[in-house]
Amino acid sequence: MAKVYPEAAPIEASCMCSERKTFTIWMKSLVYQANGCTVFDSKGEIVYRVDNYDSKCSSEVFLMDGQGKVLCTIKRKRLRIFGRWDGYRPNTGKPWFQVRKYSKVLMGDLACEVRVGHCKYWIVSLAHKAAFRIVDIDGAVVAEAKQKQVCSGILLGDDVLSLEVKPHFDHSLIIALITVNGLINRKL
Repeated sequence: MAKVYPEAAPIEASCMCSERKTFTIWMKSLVYQANGCTVFDSKGEIVYRVDNYDSKCSSEVFLMDGQGKVLCTIKRKRLRIFGRWDGYRPNTGKPWFQVRKYSKVLMGDLACEVRVGHCKYWIVSLAHKAAFRIVDIDGAVVAEAKQKQVCSGILLGDDVLSLEVKPHFDHSLIIALITVNGLINRKL
């Protein structure tokens, strides 16, 4: 069940591309009565999925590729008033990334701080919309998700997003950050 449209060539889920990539995110699990999200590439293939079998807003979720291989484990750490989420690659004890929830306003909208090694990013939730951006420390947009609109101009539900990722960014990291954003906003 990894493909919407059959194709012979295998896909590489975790990659950095030299060109802009567009994905469709359905903030639903393909597993009946489970929470999660499914990510499709521009060919309609499932490239990432998050299935949360436990409960909504679980303290541990898994980002998988289309075939079910775990790419990242996301764990919630309780820290004072604000939560923190750490992402771990398989078989490593050191966090790959950390997200701290803030009520800080950045560029007029609420934001969460992201640390990936020595790099710092922000997840900026746009007010009163399902849309959000991931920006670098200088405010340049790395990835942007907004409600998907079909060619005829009709907007799909607020659980169907169109995601654009700039070149040279790890797609699995961006999807992991989107997963954390869903957990923070109680959509997963």
